[in-house]
Amino acid sequence: MGYGNLRGDGVYVIIKPRLLSVVFVCRKLSVSVIAIMSESIIQWYPGHMARSKRNLEADLALVDMLIEVVDARIPAASRNPDLQPYLNKKCHLLLLNKADLADPSSTQRWLAYYKRQGFVPAAINAARKQGVKEMLAAVERAATPLREKLARKNRLQRPVRAMVVGVPNCGKSTVINALSYSASAKTGNKPGVTRGRQWVKTKANIELLDTPGLLWPRFADYDTAYKLAVCGCIADNVFPVYQVACQFAEQLLRLAPQALLDRYKLDELPDCGETMLTAVARARGLLGVQGKVRDEDAALLLLQEYRAGRLGRITLEQPTKGEA
Repeated sequence: MGYGNLRGDGVYVIIKPRLLSVVFVCRKLSVSVIAIMSESIIQWYPGHMARSKRNLEADLALVDMLIEVVDARIPAASRNPDLQPYLNKKCHLLLLNKADLADPSSTQRWLAYYKRQGFVPAAINAARKQGVKEMLAAVERAATPLREKLARKNRLQRPVRAMVVGVPNCGKSTVINALSYSASAKTGNKPGVTRGRQWVKTKANIELLDTPGLLWPRFADYDTAYKLAVCGCIADNVFPVYQVACQFAEQLLRLAPQALLDRYKLDELPDCGETMLTAVARARGLLGVQGKVRDEDAALLLLQEYRAGRLGRITLEQPTKGEA
């Protein structure tokens, strides 16, 4: 048994000392988040995702191919393992979106890696419509087996029907809008904007079905959940922002020390993630009564600045050694 307390924001916190775990149950969102503070596992699987997965399974018969959109900063962590059985049944295109926020050399390594794995990959920045030509060419390559199959059966050529899938906030709707005549799909820089199915006709000979972002019921490891949280694929109100931001600040001290010095005008680098967040708070004036540092605000600010690309182009994972 653990013991609990109802916080003012409607989140019930249950602490289980023997498991060293903290369980946050948000009644308003009907979601559960489990955070084990040394090897934390963050979970977020709202009810609409379970419904969307059932709809996806039913809609597979309507489409010829699947366009999987991932975040170029986390090209492995942002692939939903629950989608893999469906991807193997259809023509499949893998889009590394938000490539403008990722390290270019890392993106090239990921593209080469996925090509060797037999995928048809492409890197794009859908928000600025960069890489759209390459994306269309990749769609055509991925659809070639289908077109050849139709030709063998002497069937009239028709638009390729594709379903766009991916985790929340990876840019699925932005990809669709980059291909369409107008902004037909709802977009937003937060997870959960698309809740229902949307068919969209595009400039090319393709019809696209937009779907809500899907996570999976349980993350296998903390590292995957951590990366998804940092990149905004998990809602900020369902994970411990300060703890995640502390770890992220520690990672940035290794990956991009100069970016931190320049962005926050520091004379020297702090020695750990916690003191880095304190430096961020002081640099941005995030101070309360008697100069007390507003830790949570500094943590959220650091994550938001990374997500917006203000810290530079930083990729958080690389292909495993020997595969790059």
